[in-house]
Amino acid sequence: MAIFSSPPRESEANPMRRRTDHTTLSIIAKDLTVVGDLTTDGVVKIEGTVVGTVRAGRQVLVAKGGEVEGDVVTREAIIGGEVRGTVVAEERVEIQATSVVHGDIASRRLLVHEGGEINGVVRMGEEAAAPQAAAPAAATPAGSY
Repeated sequence: MAIFSSPPRESEANPMRRRTDHTTLSIIAKDLTVVGDLTTDGVVKIEGTVVGTVRAGRQVLVAKGGEVEGDVVTREAIIGGEVRGTVVAEERVEIQATSVVHGDIASRRLLVHEGGEINGVVRMGEEAAAPQAAAPAAATPAGSY
């Protein structure tokens, strides 16, 4: 063994341990305001403000103090901040204790922590999370179903 050689890294020593998950993480920082739509195949974490639609192939995380003024369309949504718009998630939506959602929610599964607020209509099940639900429905008059 040479003086300056180093042992192989774990991923080089065992090719089966190489990371195959290439999910991207995009972060909107606390002091950042984005005006316009966001689209990613991966995960987006919102600590600041987004004015527009947020679409993520994997997950949207609105952190405590984060705000979205628009729709959220994703596979999984975790809301800890405030959303003023429709939330559509193919798999699940989690409403944390610090969150407020002013809008409708459509998902297969929903978890609401004590203290979390939803001011809108909740639709659950296979049909609720279907792709056609991704577009916000036209407003219906109050009292109509």
